[in-house]
Amino acid sequence: MNRISIPFDDLKIGKPLPYPLWDEAGFLVAERGFVIENEKELQVMIGQRSKLLVDIADFERAQRAFVKKLHDMVQDNRQIRQIAETRLADMKVEPERELEVSTDADWLDLQEQAHTLVRVSNPQAFALRLDRLQRQLAHHTTVNPDGTLLSLFNLSSKEFDRYSATHAMLVSVMCGLTARDVLKWPDDQQDVVCRAALTMNISMSLLQDRLAQQKEPLTVAQRESIRLHPERSAQLLQRLGVDDQDMLDAVRHHHARTSGPLAPRSVGQRMARLIQRADIFAAAIAPRASRSAAPTQAAMKAAYFDERQQVDEAGAAMIKAVGVYPPGTYVRLASEETAIVVRRGVNTSAPRVAVVLTRGGLPNSELTLRDTSLPDWKVTGSIPRQGLKVNVGLARLLPLTRQSLSRFAA
Repeated sequence: MNRISIPFDDLKIGKPLPYPLWDEAGFLVAERGFVIENEKELQVMIGQRSKLLVDIADFERAQRAFVKKLHDMVQDNRQIRQIAETRLADMKVEPERELEVSTDADWLDLQEQAHTLVRVSNPQAFALRLDRLQRQLAHHTTVNPDGTLLSLFNLSSKEFDRYSATHAMLVSVMCGLTARDVLKWPDDQQDVVCRAALTMNISMSLLQDRLAQQKEPLTVAQRESIRLHPERSAQLLQRLGVDDQDMLDAVRHHHARTSGPLAPRSVGQRMARLIQRADIFAAAIAPRASRSAAPTQAAMKAAYFDERQQVDEAGAAMIKAVGVYPPGTYVRLASEETAIVVRRGVNTSAPRVAVVLTRGGLPNSELTLRDTSLPDWKVTGSIPRQGLKVNVGLARLLPLTRQSLSRFAA
């Protein structure tokens, strides 16, 4: 987002902030509506900072409300002195409305929420933002799981500058589906594993975004940051007010290379293993500036087999939940058509697809639906998105994720 600096004099003691404040590193300093109680608190907020920033959109929104307030005061024949003394900082901040989640998700907005979440330094703001994001993702995963997977896989295939946010959301959704539909974990554990996945990389989010765009090999310092980030993330979450031990353990151990079944592990370590498997898969299928995305089969194999090349319980459960060819994957059919997966099938390797290129390689404007459990339309392999001469927007694809199965051609 584009941001501008504001004068420190605009920060008024006892007045709620009309917009969120950010520092130069991109971390949230204070939410909209935050009240600075006294001079000491003001000085702590300013600290060693040379400037504080506000999003241009938030600033302009506050300005419009301020101008309207002045206009209303003139219409009410208020005294000139009272009008002249009115400041932007005096604006009344309306409380946020209760979260209303529509059936159709705004994925760019959710991506921005996830991006902002890991840069929040205020414990109260962090808790509110994490709760809001998780509730929305859980809602969309329940209402339209195939559409949610398709949207996030699509976003992962082309976003570098918000990589850490998109990756966290995709891993969270994959873990949530697996915990709910396959592992049958209790509702509270489903919620915790999703929250842990959203925040597992909170201590290295900036580095993660930078690495997605970096073409050079990792430096020694970068490798060390990656090695230490699980423990650092757990410690940062504690400072941000997280006290759920299972969530902290899941974050702390999500890179632990410990093969074996889930049952003997603690609850937090089971969550960590599931997060690790989803993390491996999601990272492999996302392109970087330094490499192309791995084929879906290769990514699935990396998640399916453990460190001893045995079937991993968590990885196998995840693949059962999202499919060998998850929604958003491009595939080649036995008919020599090219299609995009729009729905998971009863069989993990036989999804429902929409044909985007005909046998002759021409665009298929009708997006013909196919049931790949039938021999004529069997999937013969996945196709990398890079270089594929087709671009079908989400607006056309998402309705197909809700189509009745009878619509898929036999």
